Amino acid sequence: MDFIEELTWRGMIHTMMPGTDEQLKKEMTTAYLGIDPTADSLHIGHLCGVMMLRHFQRCGHKPLALVGGATGMIGDPSGKSAERNLLDEETLRHNQECIKKQLSKFLDFESDAPNRAELVNNYDWTKDVTFLDFAREIGKHITVNYMMAKDSVQKRLNGEARDGLSFTEFTYQLLQGFDFLHLYEAKNCKLQLGGSDQWGNITTGAELIRRKNGGEVFALTCPLITKADGGKFGKTESGNVWLDPKYTSPYKFYQFWLNVSDEDAEKYIKIFTSLPKEEIEALVEEHKQDPGARPLQKRLAKEVTIMVHSEKDYEAAVEASKILFSNQAAEALRNIDEKTLLDVFEGVPMFEVAKSELEAGVPVLELLAVKTPVFPSKGEARKMVQGNGVSINKEKFTDPNGTIDASALLGGKYIHIQKGKKNHYLIKAV
Repeated sequence: MDFIEELTWRGMIHTMMPGTDEQLKKEMTTAYLGIDPTADSLHIGHLCGVMMLRHFQRCGHKPLALVGGATGMIGDPSGKSAERNLLDEETLRHNQECIKKQLSKFLDFESDAPNRAELVNNYDWTKDVTFLDFAREIGKHITVNYMMAKDSVQKRLNGEARDGLSFTEFTYQLLQGFDFLHLYEAKNCKLQLGGSDQWGNITTGAELIRRKNGGEVFALTCPLITKADGGKFGKTESGNVWLDPKYTSPYKFYQFWLNVSDEDAEKYIKIFTSLPKEEIEALVEEHKQDPGARPLQKRLAKEVTIMVHSEKDYEAAVEASKILFSNQAAEALRNIDEKTLLDVFEGVPMFEVAKSELEAGVPVLELLAVKTPVFPSKGEARKMVQGNGVSINKEKFTDPNGTIDASALLGGKYIHIQKGKKNHYLIKAV
């Protein structure tokens, strides 16, 4: 596989330094991509860069994932309008371990292959460098004029930031350049990968290497991922879509991809999966024939959920997705965990009832119209129960004189009520 060819048809190249393609054709090349360790999980905003590393390794080259332990203590001004909170070393080390675990699902860190991936942390080679050393060995090679010309600096100086640009942030591009220099000297790393907002920082590193020891290195950036409607990719009403299931459940993760627009699905399936070109083209064609069946979204959601989580998580997410829309979902409802249950019914009205009352048994009409306001009156509740319009835990309940007891509790805690086709409620035993 040819890396540049692969990224080109996938729409994953924004800018590339001349000579990059020739370098990759000449020999197995080492490249690095920086990852911000400000959280103990990656989110899907990181995925394009991670997929670049994945394709790079699949094409026979050696990827380095750089966790920015040192640069994470400072904050990159690129694309930011405010200075970032600084982290302590203990937090950064914890975050690094969590990130490596996630990356190992995409990259081979363990084999004996010459192009096995490595995780490096720039804190390791930066922590013992004194300010005087840095000023003498690094600072003297790059002029202030050169640094001032960078877009990220200009935007902050021209009023995009409320408080301007701190000296700390101004030096960020030099620190990132120092990373490139160190990896070039220590690991013969000749290519830096990143998002298009990193181009200024990456080229500072290439310039530093050229001026300090005459070396020739290369750069390649991917476009920043956008949504067709102009909204920010990877953001939902509840915030980032994380790779760690404790922040974003596999069900919610799967739902995110399943619900992207047709236009975005066609773009994302190239960027966020390793499916070959012919298969993607066939899926695009199938989608055009029957967009309502959403084959692109379904395959995209499947591939990414399995890659990030597991096949079992994917299957559970598909089962959970059926609960809202299927009348045959009683078993699935009883088998899902509490977090997924609450994700599936996020935003539906929830009412609390004493568990002791349920243990004794509560007449169904009283539960639905007195203990909770599912119905405004017992009369209306009776009418709908008799008319086959009420389901409890996805099973039709037709006896207006029946009672509900603790055996109906899902996970010992919840009862799902459905009124008609579209009205869902949760009763929580407290």
